[in-house]
Amino acid sequence: MTTRINLISGPRNISTALMYAFANRADTAVVDEPMYAYFLQLTGDEHPAREAILDSQPQSMDLVKQQLIFNPIETPIYFIKGMAKHYVDVDYHFLLDLQNVFLIRDPAQLITSFVKVIPDPQMRDIGLKREWEIYKYLKDSGQSPIVMDSNDVLADPQAGLTTLCQHLDIPFSERMLSWPKGPIEEDGVWAPHWYTNVHASTGFALQNTSEPKITDNLQGLYQESLYYYDKLYEFSII
Repeated sequence: MTTRINLISGPRNISTALMYAFANRADTAVVDEPMYAYFLQLTGDEHPAREAILDSQPQSMDLVKQQLIFNPIETPIYFIKGMAKHYVDVDYHFLLDLQNVFLIRDPAQLITSFVKVIPDPQMRDIGLKREWEIYKYLKDSGQSPIVMDSNDVLADPQAGLTTLCQHLDIPFSERMLSWPKGPIEEDGVWAPHWYTNVHASTGFALQNTSEPKITDNLQGLYQESLYYYDKLYEFSII
């Protein structure tokens, strides 16, 4: 039976690097943000490569689940990289058949990074509230989801990934710590717009970030995000 690992992440995180780490394992297949086209057709949001994304993936959740989440997989492990903000009008029940991992990041760092892309982000963009809602649903349904903070992983990638694998009940692989420079075939069609740093990397690396400064107009978002971040971080495995 295939172990299906479902990553639920916020933006401007290490979710793509984590996908590359799993893709470099010999026993794992990966899929990149299978709900992206569903999200775009539902919200009408304008994103880079919007039309290409809509053409590249199924746009209904039934087909997403059938073709990209619960599709037949030959490898022992299947890693599903997803974004919390894509879970719009979604029945969470199918998540009970997956091993769910929540990836979070200090909201001050997250917001100051995100405003470089979207100047006036909202909570729906940040995803921390959605992550908490999904986490609580899974806990209330009897599951024990995994939570980890990207900064904790970056501080010691081997220790962090070893701990993650232990909680997933899969063997750790040294191949997760590095990968060849450049894109991988599993990248979504949006990769040229978002994955420049990962394509230039060969492994996990601490980011050179200055002390994050939250502007006055984003203080409300920061405080609300911090509330949900703290609730999730309480359950971090690292």
